[in-house]
Amino acid sequence: MPQTPIQDMLNRIRWDPDYGRAEFVIGYYDRILDRVVTVPLREITFPADSHFVFELTDDEGRVHSIPLHRVRDIHRNGELIWHREPH
Repeated sequence: MPQTPIQDMLNRIRWDPDYGRAEFVIGYYDRILDRVVTVPLREITFPADSHFVFELTDDEGRVHSIPLHRVRDIHRNGELIWHREPH
């Protein structure tokens, strides 16, 4: 069975009111730290002009654009619901 594309999974979370009524955590590969970093979905934004990144503001107020191809996993209420192996 093919895996659901990350864009489709994020769209379901964002636009399906019943499914999206949960706590989601996104794990993405951080190239500088060389590891997967997790962040609550409520702390990221999706720019209207790009469908291939999400944005994250760090503790110093800098905005980082994270390409969706670096997303490694999604947890819903603590349960792994989506995972991509590194290339």
